[in-house]
Amino acid sequence: MASGQDSQDIETATTAIQAQPDNKTRRYDRQLRLWAATGQSALESARVLVVSSSATSTSILKNLVLPGIGHFTILDHATVSHADAGNNFFLEGLESVGKQRATEAVRLLCELNDGVEGSADTRNLESLIESDPEWLTSFTIVIAHNLDNVLLEKLSALLWKDPSHPPLLVVRSAGFLAEFFIQFHEHTIIESHSETAPSLRVDKPFPALREHALSLDFGSMDPTEHGHIPYVVILVRVLEDWKQSHGGNPPKTPAERQEFKKSILALKTKSDEENFDEAEAQAYRCWNETKVPSEIASLFEDPALSPEALSQNPSPFFHLLAALKEFTDQSETQTLPLTSTLPDMKSDTISYIHLQRLYKTRAEEEKQAFKSHLRAPVDDAIVDSFVKNAHALQVLRGKQWGAFDLDKTSLADALTSHPKGTCTHLALSALSALKVNNPGTPPNAEALLQQIQSTLGEDVELPETVSDAIGEIVRSPSAELPTTAAFLGGMVAQETIKMITKQYVPVEGYCVIDLIETWTDIIGA
Repeated sequence: MASGQDSQDIETATTAIQAQPDNKTRRYDRQLRLWAATGQSALESARVLVVSSSATSTSILKNLVLPGIGHFTILDHATVSHADAGNNFFLEGLESVGKQRATEAVRLLCELNDGVEGSADTRNLESLIESDPEWLTSFTIVIAHNLDNVLLEKLSALLWKDPSHPPLLVVRSAGFLAEFFIQFHEHTIIESHSETAPSLRVDKPFPALREHALSLDFGSMDPTEHGHIPYVVILVRVLEDWKQSHGGNPPKTPAERQEFKKSILALKTKSDEENFDEAEAQAYRCWNETKVPSEIASLFEDPALSPEALSQNPSPFFHLLAALKEFTDQSETQTLPLTSTLPDMKSDTISYIHLQRLYKTRAEEEKQAFKSHLRAPVDDAIVDSFVKNAHALQVLRGKQWGAFDLDKTSLADALTSHPKGTCTHLALSALSALKVNNPGTPPNAEALLQQIQSTLGEDVELPETVSDAIGEIVRSPSAELPTTAAFLGGMVAQETIKMITKQYVPVEGYCVIDLIETWTDIIGA
């Protein structure tokens, strides 16, 4: 039973008057539930450069301005055409025709959120690449939509030149077909928001948890208390009893595991005790050994953890990862640091909070032990987040835009495994190439097919589905449809936010989109 003081603490915790949220918290309440204050802070500190103010570009920006991006710049020297006025919601129709497209779009986008700073730059990208590359590389991320292929290659090469340069998000669309690709050198993620929960370490209970489980006398409890023992405590207790009669071993064979589950249910005093049903359903935790997940173990072999690499890398991520490797190597249980996060379970408030306190105390002890392995100063908030999410860390290594199209073997493999997505990608690439080679000339099916075949090699046979992609591009090689722009706007903004906040896992490779048959595909990852 919990003490009176414990009961008072619970009452205080559950009845305390919470401070009223400020205006920013109220405005961004829903998204704060997705990426919390750390993600929002990263978003508000970001500076985004968007090359062009097309309908797709402004749709992307709309979905970045609303959640509160810190600053955006539209780089576009074009003036508003009648076509722009007809498909871009962030222009004022015919009143905008003839005016600077970037200036008009920025003015209307900024009306969506007074906390966002926007600016229009009407300089020419080509001259900026030569005269002021430092300005282009000063942004957090660069987004380019339907950029001329020659210019895109120059921009890609500039941003790829140095790992410290910002990622480049390339977007291409024609009619109902589209794709996007994120160019980046390295992207580390602490908060990947994995669906895999951290281990409760039932098979390797820490001393306080084991002592608590063994101290309970299940037989003398009243029915209400018995029906609210958390399943974690039940499992630890039953496993300890099992080990005493089985040479210290957990259940191994299928027959033993069934017997173990029956021993859990045999402890019921009433048929409707859901906590024992939960324990029986979670019994696998007793024989599945808690160890470092294979994905994390593979990170421990990363060359970035060498002393030479660490001495040159100011990023805290790999210093934290090196400390994590040392911690697991020297830990008695050879496991990751415990976290205090507990899942929902059938229990009363007092029992659950007592269990939570046991985990929280142990987690704090292990966090302090982890910190003793750090060889570089790291902010406490980052350490807390790292330890909490140590089971789902990610290190992504990206590719330069265009490298996939130069790799004939990878293209041929993708054509076999993802025929539709690869054909659509090749058709969009062919369109971009033809615009450079034959400016002002609408593409025809034969020219697109020849361009695709030259990219792949004459010996590669194309599937019949290529004609569908070519047909759509011939029909609308330069059309920006509002539906496509809106769909791309949501998807590209989502990936941009992932890159900025370093939360969730962004798309690797080309994300190909077909809104005629309504499918997406990932190729070239």
